[in-house]
This record gives sequence, structure tokens and C-alpha cells, in this order.
Amino acid sequence: MPEKTVDDTAEEILAPDPQQPLVPDSVLLALLVADGLLLGAFGLMFTPLYTNGIPVPMGVVLSILVLPWLVRQAGEIDTRPAVAGAPLIAWGAVVCVLGLFGPGGDVMLLADWQSLALPVGGIGAGLWGLRAVTEREYRGSSGG
Repeated sequence: MPEKTVDDTAEEILAPDPQQPLVPDSVLLALLVADGLLLGAFGLMFTPLYTNGIPVPMGVVLSILVLPWLVRQAGEIDTRPAVAGAPLIAWGAVVCVLGLFGPGGDVMLLADWQSLALPVGGIGAGLWGLRAVTEREYRGSSGG
């Protein structure tokens, strides 16, 4: 058996193990949940925007575009619906709590169509992403 040289030992130390990820899955899932929390807060802030007197609900658009991606990325970590839907649950909790019992007792979800579009659009988009995760898992487990 040949002896290891300094170069061989350095390669073993510096070369990452391909079987072990750089960041653990639990940390990635926590970051996706934190992104869901931030997306809910930004969605509430940007929903009642107006541009030259025209309502432009950018918070709704942002939530509809980003939330399915967060759910699908969580589904890459774990395909169980409760885990894959964790960013959606975090987003919904922030929208509910901040929207109804906002900072200082202010209500951030006003009684207009934009405020209705935020939870309906966000929940619909998040459930669409969750459906894609469960369908992918079903197709993978059924062998077809």
C-alpha cells in the first residue's frame, strides 16, 4: 500500500464530498420559509400601490410569481405536502396576521378588490405549486 503524500492529503481535505451537500436540507427549508414570510410582508406593502391614479397591485403579482417557485423548491427537499407547503403556510400566516392585526393595530388589508386579490391569488398560486410537487411525486412513485 503506497503512502499518502502531502498533495494527496490536501486533495482529500479540499475536495468536497459529492455525497454530502454543502448546505443541509433543514437550513435550505428554513431559508425558504423565511422567504415566504418576507414575501407575505412585501406583498402586503406593495398591494395598494397606485401609478397615476391607476391601481397597480404589485404585491399580488409578486406573490403569484414567486410563491409557486418557493413551494416547488421546498418540494425538492421533501415531497410531503406539509413540508413542501411550508413557505405557503408562512406566507399565509404573515398575510393574515399583518393584514388583519397589522403593526400598531392598523389594518393593512383594506376593503377593496386588491386586498381580496392578494390572498386569493397567493393561495391559488401556492396550491398550484404544491399540486405540481405532489403530481411529480405520484408519477415518480408509480413508475410511469
